[in-house]
Amino acid sequence: MTVRPADYCPDCGTETTAREIEGRERRYCESCARPVFQNPAPGTDVTVVDDDRVLLVERAAPPGTGEWTVPGGHMEADEHPRTAAVRELREETGVSADPDDLTLIGTDLLDPFRGKYVVNVGFAVPATDTAGKPTAESDASDVSFFTPDELDGDEYELRPHVRDRVDAALDALD
Repeated sequence: MTVRPADYCPDCGTETTAREIEGRERRYCESCARPVFQNPAPGTDVTVVDDDRVLLVERAAPPGTGEWTVPGGHMEADEHPRTAAVRELREETGVSADPDDLTLIGTDLLDPFRGKYVVNVGFAVPATDTAGKPTAESDASDVSFFTPDELDGDEYELRPHVRDRVDAALDALD
C-alpha cells in the first residue's frame, strides 16, 4: 500500500504496470503477482469557535500555500484522531485544547495533492475550552478569527473544504 500512485512495488522494487482489477485501474507488480493499492493518508483538523467566529490559519507551505484553512494535518501512526487534532492545533496556532473537549463534526475525502488523497476527521471546540493566544506557528504564515460573512467574498482564498468545515463547526456548537 502507498499514499501516492506507485510506479515501483514498495516490497520488491519492480516497476509496476497498470491493470484493471475489480473494475478499477490499479498499479500491479508482476514479480509479486499482486496489486499495489493506493490508500488515503489519515488527517485531522479542529475548528476553534468563538461565538460566531472561527479560527483559521493561512498556509505557509504546500499544499495550498497562501490559502486559509482550519488548523490540522496528518495523524502520526500511533495517534488517536483527537490527539492528532489538538497537536496540530497547538503546532500551527499555539492554542491548546483537551482531546476530550472536541466535538466530532465529520469526515471528508479531501481533494488530491500530487496524487495523494487524505481522509480527514474534523472536530470543533469552543474557544472557552482552549488556552493560549493564537499566533502563527509551524506551517502557518498568519492566524485569525473570521465570521462566516467575512469568508463569503473574494478577499480570502480558502482551501476547498473550509467553508463546509466552518458551517459544520458552527452548527455543532450552536
